[in-house]
Amino acid sequence: MWKPFGLALCILCLSSLSAAGSQENPADEITNLINANRASTKLAKLHNNAGLGCIALQFLSQCAGNCSSNGTISCRPPAANITEVYAPNCGVELPTVGVISGYLLGCHWSRLSADQAFSDVLRRNEKAASLVHGKDLTELGAGFMKEKHGAFYWCILFSNEITNSSFVLEQGGRGIEQKFGCFSGSDAPCSAGKKLVVLGGSLMKVLLSILQASFLLWC
Repeated sequence: MWKPFGLALCILCLSSLSAAGSQENPADEITNLINANRASTKLAKLHNNAGLGCIALQFLSQCAGNCSSNGTISCRPPAANITEVYAPNCGVELPTVGVISGYLLGCHWSRLSADQAFSDVLRRNEKAASLVHGKDLTELGAGFMKEKHGAFYWCILFSNEITNSSFVLEQGGRGIEQKFGCFSGSDAPCSAGKKLVVLGGSLMKVLLSILQASFLLWC
């Protein structure tokens, strides 16, 4: 008598947890869109590098408050910040910090879909389109953030370094203290803090294991 009820309950709980675990990440949406755009012109897919994405988010943190009415940003942080500030903040292993080949930076005063952000804000001229279609590129990383009562910001960094050995995060990125926004290649949802970055994935696995065990007992 209890089996149908137990089965329904397990399915419902597992579905809810799966939905909770797949939080929207605008940074990943942008990187997926760029790779789809490259694929349409028969160009190689770029590796989604979480270390590069975290640096992109750090870059944006220096540009907050600089969004103009037409969606441009007057922000040029010193290049030295990459190794002296951004990489340490992200927990990127310094010997693996490579060369950033180029970047796209943009903002808007209202929330846009990934398609709109890419076409209307980030790829607004031929120079940007040429960068996206660079044949020597190997990887990318994106950051996204929103100011409180302010604009939305996007940043995409590109590199032609060797994938899986550049911009490597220490201990799988556990040292990241993400207090705002989100970056591509990360399991943490937008605006998650350090505790979620470290514990979120593990907690989800524990809960799923408990529910799966309960499912076997009921069934």
